[in-house]
Amino acid sequence: MLIARPRARRYEFIARIEVTDLLTEQQTKERTIDVSLYGCRVYASKPFLSGTKISLRITHKGESFAAFGKVAYCGRNGETGIAFTKIEPTDQLILEKWIAEVRHGSTS
Repeated sequence: MLIARPRARRYEFIARIEVTDLLTEQQTKERTIDVSLYGCRVYASKPFLSGTKISLRITHKGESFAAFGKVAYCGRNGETGIAFTKIEPTDQLILEKWIAEVRHGSTS
């Protein structure tokens, strides 16, 4: 049995996230659990189904990161994995800055 491993290290990262289903335009506002270069995890009170194509906006310390993605999985207790599928260059820089900040602040 193969165990799925993330493509990049995840870092604990608590921030506001707004997720919108691209098909139904249903929107939810939640909090992130962690972030990586390729995605994030969220505790969702009303999780979307796996495979749902979404747009998202994460807001942290006055900055905002936007991307398109898809719901990779929905776990128990509302834990939802999101894979980023399209990120504009300016948003990529914001994401990389946030990851650098938490990486240097972490004790691993």
